[in-house]
Amino acid sequence: MNALTPEMVVRLAAFWEEVADDDSVRVVLVTGAGQKAFCSGGDLGALIPIMMRTREPRDEWEERLAARRSLLYAALLRNDTFFKPVVAAVNGLAFAGGAEFLLGTDIRVASTTARFALTEVRRGLIAGGGSLVRLARQIAWADAMEVALVGEPIDAAHALRIGLVNRVVEPDQVLPVAEDLARRICLGAPIALAKTKEAMVRSNGRPLDEAFAIESECTIANARTEDAREGPRAFMEKRDPVFHGR
Repeated sequence: MNALTPEMVVRLAAFWEEVADDDSVRVVLVTGAGQKAFCSGGDLGALIPIMMRTREPRDEWEERLAARRSLLYAALLRNDTFFKPVVAAVNGLAFAGGAEFLLGTDIRVASTTARFALTEVRRGLIAGGGSLVRLARQIAWADAMEVALVGEPIDAAHALRIGLVNRVVEPDQVLPVAEDLARRICLGAPIALAKTKEAMVRSNGRPLDEAFAIESECTIANARTEDAREGPRAFMEKRDPVFHGR
């Protein structure tokens, strides 16, 4: 069910750090192995005890997580510093930490069989992996409170209706549709893509004057790139642009 284990958390955190510095990567597509789950949340027998300090680490991965518990936040993209676009293909349930991980992505394609839930309150916990901040910024307040407080699963149609996902398709179309979206994102200039996401993430929730200042900062930085000159030139020359990420 793709539950988050200490090893998965440590590896995911390292992956995001590596991708952030890789100029050849324009977009990331994430999905779960198999068809049952995108991610069923944190492994209650391994991850949660380490995070809550209720037992000692038993292997290398648990030791690494115990030494740096903030790796869980890095794994779930609980930050405002990762600006590569992320597309999620949700091929089953996304519960608890799996739903929190989903909220760190940008565009979401879900199977008709997908289900979503923040179940933490039913376990005596709270969804502190970013959901309590992100959820009400991504969907309407009343919908966000229902998801966070009731703790029961919603189906794909419900998730689409409240804006939690972008598309709902048949199970065999989830990955193809997500891949198509990712490839179309890749048609954009790498720095323009990153600066667009940066402006939207950093300005979110800020007063208008601060938000516009951030937008202007990102616009100016992008305008200085070679790609910003290549795009209009290619349009005028009636050819596809060739972007190099500089």
